[in-house]
Amino acid sequence: MGSLLMDPEDIVTLAGIGLARNITTICLNMDRVNSPGIFHAADPLSFPFPLLLIQLALACGTFLLLSALLRPLGLPIVVRQLLGGIILGPTLLCRSPQLANIFFPLRGIILMDVVSSFGFILYFFLLGVQTDPWLFKNVDRKAIRLGIFAVAVPMVISTVSCFFIMSHVNVDKNIAGSLPIIAQAESVLSFPIIAQFLEELKIINSEFGRVALSSSFVAGLCSLSVITTTMLLQQSPDDNYEAFQTLTNAVVLLLVIIFVMRPIIMWMIKRNPEGEPLKESYVIWILLAVFLTGFLSQALGLHTYFGPLAFGITLPAGPPIGSALVDKLDLLANWIFMPLYLVKNGLVINVFSVKLENYLIVQSIALISSFGKFLGTFLASSYSKIPLRDAASLGLVMNAQGVLELGMFKMMKKNKAIDNEAFVIMSVSMMLVTGAITPIIKYLYDPSRRYAVYRRRTVMNLKPNFELRVLICIHEDENVPAVIKLLEVLNPTKCSPLCVYLLHLLEIVGRANPLLISHNLSKRPSKKVKKSEQVINAFRHLTDSNHGLITLYPYTAICPSKTMHDDVCRLALDKRTCLIIVPFHKRFQGSDGANSHKRAIKITNKNVLEKAPCSTAILVDRGFVNARRTSLNSQSTYHSQSSYSVALLFLGGPDDREALAIGARMAGHHSINLTMIRLLEYGSITNDNARRRLDNEVVSEFRTATAGNYRVKYIEEVVMDGTGTTSVIRSMENHFELVIVGRHHDNKSPIVSGLADWNDYKELGTIGDLLVSSQFMDKTTILVVQQHNNVINEGCEIDRTVPDFEAEDLPIFRRVTW
Repeated sequence: MGSLLMDPEDIVTLAGIGLARNITTICLNMDRVNSPGIFHAADPLSFPFPLLLIQLALACGTFLLLSALLRPLGLPIVVRQLLGGIILGPTLLCRSPQLANIFFPLRGIILMDVVSSFGFILYFFLLGVQTDPWLFKNVDRKAIRLGIFAVAVPMVISTVSCFFIMSHVNVDKNIAGSLPIIAQAESVLSFPIIAQFLEELKIINSEFGRVALSSSFVAGLCSLSVITTTMLLQQSPDDNYEAFQTLTNAVVLLLVIIFVMRPIIMWMIKRNPEGEPLKESYVIWILLAVFLTGFLSQALGLHTYFGPLAFGITLPAGPPIGSALVDKLDLLANWIFMPLYLVKNGLVINVFSVKLENYLIVQSIALISSFGKFLGTFLASSYSKIPLRDAASLGLVMNAQGVLELGMFKMMKKNKAIDNEAFVIMSVSMMLVTGAITPIIKYLYDPSRRYAVYRRRTVMNLKPNFELRVLICIHEDENVPAVIKLLEVLNPTKCSPLCVYLLHLLEIVGRANPLLISHNLSKRPSKKVKKSEQVINAFRHLTDSNHGLITLYPYTAICPSKTMHDDVCRLALDKRTCLIIVPFHKRFQGSDGANSHKRAIKITNKNVLEKAPCSTAILVDRGFVNARRTSLNSQSTYHSQSSYSVALLFLGGPDDREALAIGARMAGHHSINLTMIRLLEYGSITNDNARRRLDNEVVSEFRTATAGNYRVKYIEEVVMDGTGTTSVIRSMENHFELVIVGRHHDNKSPIVSGLADWNDYKELGTIGDLLVSSQFMDKTTILVVQQHNNVINEGCEIDRTVPDFEAEDLPIFRRVTW
């Protein structure tokens, strides 16, 4: 059985490195596929199936080892896979003919070629699924300018350099004829690869990522036009009919995919229950359709991967199809089959077979093309008034290459446009350039810098009688009741209303471009975000019942979990919010949810706490949704005698001061009974240091502001160690419906001594973790507050006027030593 996929030149190359000496005939005895075992005196590696298993183990094992070793560099997955292929190829492992004949004999290459090609078909299909063809809707003049310059400038510079080199340098005849083609191939770029690259860098749904996506989409269209035009110009008159036939076949296949296969798949999807995962049987039917499109591509004389790629593009990106397919096939394609495919390519990449002079010439053209992409993008970005660091980062992103470019290089070699030596150099150059730009981009572009502001955005620094802007993050419907109750407790008034920015976060896989959708409350919700309709309606009812005291601006973010925080932080930055409220990942009532969903919330919260441009609060829902709790709608708030008990634990520090500011706002609510419990270290009552003075000042302000309010109590508890702190918290058992506490505290303080050793939830801090983990707080909701400190100019810390005395208007109900 001969190999139908591997090029004859590749077989010759494999034979040249010792994998086979006689390549006239390659036969496989199908009766000898499986080994009878070593106990029957049989060599397992002389049988195709066990040989394929050891090749899979070598490919995946090398890839995983390189991923672990190169983790600090953060290299893209394709660089690690290709490097693994080169290591296992004639450059290193197969440099020994004995090892080459043991692990990669030519009889085993045939089966490996077929199996890896299945993986490559799935890879192209997944690339198509993750590509949203409607991205051009978001393309503006800036994106068009960036995309055109990213292709035109390197094309001109590299082509001119080719002719200059050929006229001044004695170039090898085989290389000389390939230089113009090499220049064009190195100047083009592909949108799916850049989208995948941005996602690996975790910046795909930042503002920078959105500009890069739209620009690369335009650049990809320009690249496709250049390649198509070049191929047509290179055709001889005798080949015009064949080229026309190929184009006709491609159009016919596209029509079949769009008007026959896609409607059938969409009809199947409509039968899938709404909100439910895609049925396994549907996934199998889609896979059969993928392989059918691959067969039709071969039957019509097209490239094997044309059909699967086109079919993937026609399917809707995102749930239920795209996310389900990527979730089920990504591991198989990218982590099992693709390493095997790139090992197969690595076996024909012999770095030591390249002449130094030829390497320098081809590599110089590749570097000139890379510089042209950088220069063209940088100039267009500067003209568009993009900051210099971002312009430089954008220019580097446009140099990302991947499997699509590698496939293009192989096709060029197959069509005799370049020789094997040029293919090797271009493959190595792709790996070096893509690997080198990654750490540089990470150094130049830090998304968290985008969220640094010049003044603190906190509730504490909010001017009196000023609108409080809050960003609410909702992951699932179960988060809604507790958040609505908390918004009512925040006491919106005519003098200080609430402006609520609602962000419904939907985790998604299977989409190359993320979405941030702004909803118009006067219009029907978009079909793309039908899941958000119920959440928006709940908050719409809240605003209607509060008669203009709460203003709502709803959004939906559809993005990967690793980059959800970018949408949260960017929206908070743009809308100048003072507080972000995020739900805790653990659910204490009902089912605890899927582990993947909990992990997504946990990752988002962690990143938001680190990078938020304003104060942040984590809401742990343990009591607000209890049926016995009284609803705080507008009527019950102002016209009923029902009340809510809120406790504020104050240990000192910036986070506790922010929590105190939130509590002070709640104290003005007619139905809130607020108890402030201040924990003091034993022997520190007379202590006078800078931190304690600031704590005393804000406490004094609070007591002065709430003087005469019978619903507010102030209690001091003197504790000797962490055991005393635990006793104070235990004494609060189910006496309060909401407890507010700061996230960070001084770990050297005796108040928290020994408590951090049992910290299960790091994002809640020591006291927050103690409250959540305590069984005696099982009916209490906890709000853990972190004050904003991501400020560029630390001189703009706090501009406040505080009294130089400690008010005694609010009585101290007790001072107890624990």
